[in-house]
Amino acid sequence: MNMYLRNAQLITDERLVKPKEAQKSDLLVVHTKRYLKSLNWSARVAIIAEVPLVSLLPNFLVQYAYLKPMRLQTGGSVLCGKLALERGWAINVGGGFHHCSAQKGEGFCPYADITLLIRFLMMNNLIETAMIVDLDAHQGNGYEKDFLGVPEVYIMDMYNRNIFPKDKEAKKAIRRKVELGNLVEDMEYMLKLRLNLKAAFNEFKPDIVVYNAGTDILDTDPLGHMSISECGIIKRDEYVFEMCKGLRVPIVMLTSGGYLRRTARIIAESIINLHGKGLIYGSCKDSKW
Repeated sequence: MNMYLRNAQLITDERLVKPKEAQKSDLLVVHTKRYLKSLNWSARVAIIAEVPLVSLLPNFLVQYAYLKPMRLQTGGSVLCGKLALERGWAINVGGGFHHCSAQKGEGFCPYADITLLIRFLMMNNLIETAMIVDLDAHQGNGYEKDFLGVPEVYIMDMYNRNIFPKDKEAKKAIRRKVELGNLVEDMEYMLKLRLNLKAAFNEFKPDIVVYNAGTDILDTDPLGHMSISECGIIKRDEYVFEMCKGLRVPIVMLTSGGYLRRTARIIAESIINLHGKGLIYGSCKDSKW
C-alpha cells in the first residue's frame, strides 16, 4: 500500500507517523492478565490466527513474526485517536481488530485495538463520547461485548448477517444495526449506508468517530460474500469522511479486513481519492478541519 501512496506522492518519510508497539501496560487497560498470558501458548495463537501450523512454532517466533506486528498496529490505532483530535482525521493502514474483546481473541484478531483506542481517549479526558461505524463485512462482536451497556459509545454496525460471527449477545450493544444478505451490490449498499449514517448522527453527537473500513465487502472476497465494486469502496469511504467533515467530527479510519491481492491497491486508491476531494490533507502539524 505504501508503494501506491508514494507513487502518488501522497506520502513521504517525513509525513508518515510511525507508532510505538503497544506494551503490556497498555494492553492491560483492556485485556486481562489471564488473556495476555494465554498468548504465550502457540496453540492458542493458532486458534486466533486460524492458521493451525502456528501451533507447531516456538512461541518466541510467534511473538516476533505475528504478535509484535499486531501490537504495532494496535499502537497505531491508539496513536491515530490522538492525531485525529489534533488535525480532524487519521488513518491507520492496519488495525481494526473488531473480533477481539477484553477476554477473547478470534477471527484473526489478537488485540482489542478499537476498545483500547476509545478507552485511552476517555481515560485521558480527551473525549466523553465516541461513535463506532463498522462497515467491515463481518459483525464487530469484540468491541461490542466490551461496550455493552456503555451509553457513551454508540455503535453502528453494517454487515453480512449470514457469515461469522453471528454473535447474538454482542448484537445487544449495537444501537444502529444494518444486516445485509449475500451478494449485496453498490446501489443497495450505498442507499442503506446513507440512510443509516445520517440517522446515527441525528441520534448521537460523538466527540470522535472510529471508522472500521474493511474491504472484505468487495466482490469475490472469499470471506465477505458480498458484491461491492472497487468504485463502491471508494465512494463508501468518501461518504463517511464527507459526513464527518461536514459535522466537524474527528475521524479515525482503520483498514480492518480484506482478503484479496488487490485490497492494498484499492485502499490506496481510496486514500488518494479522499486527498483529491480535500477530505484529508497535509501533515500531522496541520490544523484541524
